[in-house]
Amino acid sequence: MTQPVRYHIFQAYGVELEYMIVDRNTLDILPIADVLLKEALGHIGSDYENDMITWSNELVLHVIELKSTRPESNFNTLASAFADNVTRINEILAKSDAMLLPTAAHPWMNPATETRLWPHDSNEVYNIYNRIFDCRGHGWSNLQSTHLNLPFYDDEEFAKLHAAIRLVLPILPALCASSPILDGSVTGSVDMRMSYYKTNQSRIPSITGKVVPEAVFSKRQYLNTIYDKIKADIAPFDPENILNPIWVNSRGAIPRFDRGSIEIRIMDIQECPPADLAIQALVIETIKALVNEKFCNLEEQMRAKTEILAGILDETSVNGQQAEILSSEFPMAFGFESPCTAKGLWKHILGRLLMQADSELEHWGPELKVILDEGTLSDRLLRSLNNDYSLDSIKATYRRLADCLAQNKMFLG
Repeated sequence: MTQPVRYHIFQAYGVELEYMIVDRNTLDILPIADVLLKEALGHIGSDYENDMITWSNELVLHVIELKSTRPESNFNTLASAFADNVTRINEILAKSDAMLLPTAAHPWMNPATETRLWPHDSNEVYNIYNRIFDCRGHGWSNLQSTHLNLPFYDDEEFAKLHAAIRLVLPILPALCASSPILDGSVTGSVDMRMSYYKTNQSRIPSITGKVVPEAVFSKRQYLNTIYDKIKADIAPFDPENILNPIWVNSRGAIPRFDRGSIEIRIMDIQECPPADLAIQALVIETIKALVNEKFCNLEEQMRAKTEILAGILDETSVNGQQAEILSSEFPMAFGFESPCTAKGLWKHILGRLLMQADSELEHWGPELKVILDEGTLSDRLLRSLNNDYSLDSIKATYRRLADCLAQNKMFLG
């Protein structure tokens, strides 16, 4: 059996983008991911490799995942490849009068009646999840995210990477929230997807924990304190022993020690690949600066309390960039004053990063300017609605979003 190639920290990255498939006329969801994959493959299957980008099925039939086939280091090229694949998919879907729709939640889908699970190969895991948790809910069948996989080579690199990622997770919704509307109504939370993410597996609390991972900084400690606990807790629900604790772990950042990577999973997907890749670039450069102790040292990062970080994540999930960060320790970890807003903290971080001679962020200046000046995609969506929250108004706004994805451009509210 061939062992996966192991990369050193910040050597290359894996990116995954999830999109909804909807009716081109009504924007209602269409459960035809298997039809799309069959058209590409010539037969029903789970994965279609198209050079740099692979298309894959997800839990539900109205979602398709696009992911980098291999770890990549050039995000400019990767963003173009994602955009090209979106175009190709939309061309195929047009035959079914369908198209792709971005954002982390469909604004009027009814999961209780519209959920259709993937029925084909390797669906036994999905069936077990459905049996345990009932996947006919927003937290299972109506959430689309962007995943970022960062490599580590050994325990030393894992410790540095995990410590840095824990500090960045709580403020991610202030960059990427895109789920302000569910069930045809404004929810009052810019990242409503996170509310469901935190609670959709509450029947077995150890699976998700507090979303922000515990202060664990070695493989042995992680296996003993987290994976062993998950394994014991899922056993009564999985007598056939099909579920692997590594797959089941649903914290906001999940280490895969078998392939040497940590996957960040709590970012709402944006309106077009350049917006997603701009956010990924900023997140990576922030984590890199923490790992290199440009903001604070490793010992200070390791001391960050999970409860405080989880509380900040709760606040940014609701209020996004306007969230007030009252903890004095958290902004100080980035060399910033307290109290502050999440927006102010991100602007400070970006400013510090742009001062570095080797900054990779100059290319993403236009996208990051929109996000930090005009607000998260949720902010821009709500501004576009202009206090008209009727279904017709919501549909008109989300049609503009579909156009943004098709045309590979940012959404301006």
